[in-house]
Amino acid sequence: MGTSKPSGDDRIIRETGIDARIAQIIEPVMRSMGYQLVRVRLSGQNGLTLQIMAERFDGTMTVEDCEEVSRAVSPVLDVEDPIEKAYHLEVSSPGIDRPMVRKSDFVHAKGHLAKVETSLMVAGRKRFKGKIIEAGEDGITIESDQLSYGEEPVARIPYDALADAKLILTDDLIRETLKRDKAAKKARKLDDDVEFEGDGPDADNDN
Repeated sequence: MGTSKPSGDDRIIRETGIDARIAQIIEPVMRSMGYQLVRVRLSGQNGLTLQIMAERFDGTMTVEDCEEVSRAVSPVLDVEDPIEKAYHLEVSSPGIDRPMVRKSDFVHAKGHLAKVETSLMVAGRKRFKGKIIEAGEDGITIESDQLSYGEEPVARIPYDALADAKLILTDDLIRETLKRDKAAKKARKLDDDVEFEGDGPDADNDN
């Protein structure tokens, strides 16, 4: 495929406990296939459900992609057996109101509303809701849309203080995401077409 692996864009928000163990098992498999892990979550939904959220390096993810990831990670999980009980495997795309786990996610989220939680107190609180107005090398700046008495309207949050972050669905976010997704899929198709043309039976045939 024509999709290259990004460098220096590892997840800054990661799992703990059994979720972290599962992520450690499946992430190398997914990366070798051209996918990146967004989130792993083992929940009690429908008995026991392992939710794996993934996407291609260009941010796209189709139903067929989800099925491909599921087929690849399932036997690996069977061998490693990190979950003692029977479970249901569910692979999905991050969605438009996606969790943000990488620095690039926050860069793409600039100008959009988000909910953010921190692992320690920042500007006197741990929960923020507002517009991401900056995403730099070391952290983000968020402008709150609802303030309690005494709270600062703008907060600078270091990446290493983040515990959870998720985009809030708005019309602007939907439009931008669909536009970016369409462009990425078009670029991917062109990439595949170029590779296909170069791999035909007559390629590099001097006879």
